[in-house]
Amino acid sequence: MPDTPYDALYDMPGHLIRRLHQISTAIFTARMAEAGIDLTSVQFAALKTVRENPGIDQATLAGLIAYDRVTIGGVVDRLVTKGLVSREVHPRDRRARVLELSPDGQTLLDRALPVAGLVQEDIVGALPAEDREPFVALLRRATEAANDSSRAPLVARKTEMIE
Repeated sequence: MPDTPYDALYDMPGHLIRRLHQISTAIFTARMAEAGIDLTSVQFAALKTVRENPGIDQATLAGLIAYDRVTIGGVVDRLVTKGLVSREVHPRDRRARVLELSPDGQTLLDRALPVAGLVQEDIVGALPAEDREPFVALLRRATEAANDSSRAPLVARKTEMIE
């Protein structure tokens, strides 16, 4: 097999991305626990997205956070059980469920946002300051370029929501 720049495991982008995901998840979990906040990173993304898109349906939420539709139901179930989100049948489409952030959800998200900011700093903090922005830009470009290869691709918000 010919030598490639990715022969060594520790130089393989896939391996490094997996490791960085492990690290970011561990940091997120630890930071939230330190703050006394019971949220996973996916629950955080869901809460933030519901706040930014009041009345969003579950399928649209899944697309906006690049999470599969089946699993998002369980995420929303847990947020509803925690009293952080309300889920109601859409008044004009009985098949759709609309989501709203509850007052408790708003309060928790307000507490979690600065902690999530610290997590981002923890993830890139070991990089020199001048490398952080280009690193994030490259991550974004690589993610966007491979979006269609995902089992749960990011789907841009549709302007025509059920009204």
